[in-house]
Amino acid sequence: MSLKRAYLIIISLLLIDQITKIYVKTHFYYYEKVHVAGWFKITLIENEGMAWGAEIPGDYGKLILTLFRIIAVGGIGYWLYKSVQNHASNYLIVAISLILAGAFGNIIDSVLYGLIFDQSTSTQVATLFSPEPYGTLFHGRVVDMLYFPFIENYELPKWVPIWGGHEITFFNAIFNIADMAISTGVGILIVFNKKAFHKN
Repeated sequence: MSLKRAYLIIISLLLIDQITKIYVKTHFYYYEKVHVAGWFKITLIENEGMAWGAEIPGDYGKLILTLFRIIAVGGIGYWLYKSVQNHASNYLIVAISLILAGAFGNIIDSVLYGLIFDQSTSTQVATLFSPEPYGTLFHGRVVDMLYFPFIENYELPKWVPIWGGHEITFFNAIFNIADMAISTGVGILIVFNKKAFHKN
């Protein structure tokens, strides 16, 4: 696979990722839920950029995370370039392209969104290019919106040990297109490991 095709994958995913994030950010109240179909819902949340909403503590935690991700994207970009030059398998090139696109998509949020959006709340939809942004450069929050709760707010029978009588939600992760790209890329490397690391 050529670099042009890899770039096409990356640019296409970045556009889809950013368009969906900007649309949801400027049309949804914070934690508003809209049922799309079946188990699929859209709901706006934001996080500091780590999986499952985890944070690095301290005043510089967010900055450290963002800078680390930028360095990591540089490394992934170099890996992609060398893989194409070395005629690596299409499985590997597609996987790296997906991971790079996803990582870069979330970096855009972390670097710029604090500067270009105001606050999303339960009563206010965010404004793009607001004169009163919610953050600063490198201190934006990552926008998530895709929600697939296969079981939501189901109360377990009281006879169930430990959790009986409590409500549960199965698969309560809320994520975005960039996260999906990263997960798919990693999945390709795991499932098609032998093909991915075999030269064409």
